[in-house]
Amino acid sequence: MHRLFAATITAAILAAGPSAAQRVLTIGAQTPPSALDPHYHNTQNNNQIARMVFESLFELDNKVRFQPRLARSMRPLDDLTWEVKLNTAARFHDGTPFEAEDVAFTFARVPTVPNSPALFTSAVRSISAVEVVDAETILLRTREPNPLMRFDMASPVILSRKIHGPSPQTADFNSGRLMVGTGPYRHVDYRQGERLELARNTDWYGPVEPWDRVVYRFIPQAGSRTAALLAGEVDLIDYVPVQDIPRLQQDARFAVSQIDSITFVYLAPDAMRESSPFVTDRQGKPLPANPLADRRVREALSLAIPRQQIADRLYSGLASPADQFAAPGAEHRLEGIGPLPFDQARGRALLAEAGYPQGFRLTLHGPNGFFPSDDNLLQAIAQGFSRIGIEAQVQTLPPATLFTRATNRDFSIFMTYYSSYTSLIPLRNVVMTRNAELGHGAFNRQRYSNPAVDGPLAQALTAMDEERRRDLTQAAMRALLEDKGLIPVINLKNAWAGRRDKVVYDPSPPNMTEPRLAHPPG
Repeated sequence: MHRLFAATITAAILAAGPSAAQRVLTIGAQTPPSALDPHYHNTQNNNQIARMVFESLFELDNKVRFQPRLARSMRPLDDLTWEVKLNTAARFHDGTPFEAEDVAFTFARVPTVPNSPALFTSAVRSISAVEVVDAETILLRTREPNPLMRFDMASPVILSRKIHGPSPQTADFNSGRLMVGTGPYRHVDYRQGERLELARNTDWYGPVEPWDRVVYRFIPQAGSRTAALLAGEVDLIDYVPVQDIPRLQQDARFAVSQIDSITFVYLAPDAMRESSPFVTDRQGKPLPANPLADRRVREALSLAIPRQQIADRLYSGLASPADQFAAPGAEHRLEGIGPLPFDQARGRALLAEAGYPQGFRLTLHGPNGFFPSDDNLLQAIAQGFSRIGIEAQVQTLPPATLFTRATNRDFSIFMTYYSSYTSLIPLRNVVMTRNAELGHGAFNRQRYSNPAVDGPLAQALTAMDEERRRDLTQAAMRALLEDKGLIPVINLKNAWAGRRDKVVYDPSPPNMTEPRLAHPPG
């Protein structure tokens, strides 16, 4: 009887041991993914989830270094040919080997995902063929020289033609059935808009991950995220509310991690249509012409935004005034141009010059729960507009709804952001005239088109000489600034807060909240 009792206790301890020893990281994340399909929506909150389960050929780390993932190396053989050596040690979670043909399968799928708010087409736009040389070597043939190839190959993650083919559906990723990748974590469970659970992939070829299990809890309300951290319900939160940072910094239980980001917020006006859905006169009657199609009106809107006051008062220094359509420090941005002017009197004069001395009504759309104080930022912009005679109303929407409707051109002007280490990639994706075949303007939701921008951009996208590419990129940027095709607002600073006894977080310039950037203390 004693031996039986001892054996029972030993078995119970052994059974409980691994579970008790597990390291679990619970993250309070602001924005849930719009889908788990890794090619459905090219946005930060989707990509940070996808890259836990799936992998791209390369990955950019926090120091802007290209780290090998499913590729070990890449080199140009000539201006139109790149040789890629593949990581043949990689396996999908069910044991299926990663193979060269999977790259071709993935690149063919990327432009075809239906109903996507923003495809990854631009990343594969220049590739005319994927040639398999042997099991570990492929050649990427391009239609034209592509100086952004290394950045592009760090973008879409790779699927398996055997697991995911021939025509994977977004719904099958959301259900979990096709959430099978080569990444450091395996999919366990997903409840849309609520939580996602991942488990460490013990067969991953890379370094052992510190977390056995990761739970994302999606908490859009800023105050609720902080409350969850204070109550010990989560170990780490992203998008720390600006007003809560001093409190958390003064509490020895928590650590706040901050970094200058590569994220800039901008307004996208409907400059290309003769009429626009959310613009009327002061009495609510339709206008005979779309005022946003007039450059003077767009400049007036820019002049009405008190960027420095917003950065100082609304963000308490956790933002800076944006001066162009590129993040501070981005490759080939314009230097020495000075801040964008704030001049409400000049704004009123421009409206009168354009034929709107009494102003007009305008609805400004934007996200709620996409980045810190986004709803308050919309209100601050609307107040600036009202002071030059534009009666501005604000309507906020959940991010997934906002981007779907923006893609359908439902808005007169909307607010969003972009993150990039370069100036050329945002111009290619957001500003260039939309071309589905080439992937240009994938995020150009207002269908902006300007030959003075497109001309130098088209040349920059094939310029392998860096100095020439810089000059062409800057020429396109100047033309965009002059035309006010998009209106820069602020540059964001990123912040996370975590329990000191549980996690140390390496802050991410593109604002990724990932377990790979979180480490246990000590």
